[in-house]
Amino acid sequence: MARKGEFGEPVVLDVGGFDVRISNPERPYFSARGETKLDLVRYYEAVGPGIVNALRGRPCMLHRFPDGVDGAKVHQKRLPRGAPPWVDTVRLHFPRWGLHADELCVDKLADVIWAVQMSTVEFHPWNSRVPETELPDEWRIDLDPMPQASYAAVRRSAHVAAEVLDEIGAVGWPKTSGGKGMHIYVRILQEHGFQDVRRAALAFAREVERRLPDDVTTTWWRKDRPVDAVFVDYNQNARDHTIAAAYSVRGTPEGRVSAPITWDEVDAAEPEDFTIATMPERFARIGDLHAGIDEAPFDITPLLEWAARDEAEGAETPPEPEDE
Repeated sequence: MARKGEFGEPVVLDVGGFDVRISNPERPYFSARGETKLDLVRYYEAVGPGIVNALRGRPCMLHRFPDGVDGAKVHQKRLPRGAPPWVDTVRLHFPRWGLHADELCVDKLADVIWAVQMSTVEFHPWNSRVPETELPDEWRIDLDPMPQASYAAVRRSAHVAAEVLDEIGAVGWPKTSGGKGMHIYVRILQEHGFQDVRRAALAFAREVERRLPDDVTTTWWRKDRPVDAVFVDYNQNARDHTIAAAYSVRGTPEGRVSAPITWDEVDAAEPEDFTIATMPERFARIGDLHAGIDEAPFDITPLLEWAARDEAEGAETPPEPEDE
């Protein structure tokens, strides 16, 4: 536990008219270059419109690192105690436990900065928004490489996914995962429940697998997947399953960022290119690459027809994963 003043005196920031007190601002958070808690705050301020656009109105699980990213990670659904009254939340029900939880539901940048004050590094939002939190408005294509899969395989998978999206008339918005994979988001009409969105995502994943069988797998059990394949993780569309938001920092020593990229950047961009040290300049130069995502909602009905076809041909739909 830090002694008083060990990591600098608290600073109070005006974030859009809301005062946010940052304690221990000089606490080291990222060991590769030595960035501090205050550096993390400054990063989120620099990409403010982007991170708010990614989180706005979504229930959000927090990944907190009280001692920096080399220390223990805390997965937190409930809003940490001590929140000021202006921090927005949404109440959710978790049937598995028969409990309710009030989760962060970002409305403004001050909500994000207060969460960072509470040692949050990563923001993991739901793929649905208030007021209809049981109806997803975002379909997430998670290209998750197995341990021996190359990043070239991830890139090939992304291109085939883009090809299929183009054929069905859907607009995909790619981003790095901040790790070894890639994510593609598609805004969808808020008309179907989590189960149907997951079925649609599985049908899409199977089509990508048909076109790229040497690189892609949809095999349910991890132990049965080829070790050099890219798993198209349709389960990220299940209720209460979350992945890092666009512009979210990841808990790595380098402070990597899950960064929106253009389709033209897929073959050249490397995951390590995007960190809290490099992203502020990039954001200032090109802005939020996902700014227009709400302008192109997709109707998943054709994918549900694909799912029905696969099921009629004997393809099994794996059971719904439990709440995280």
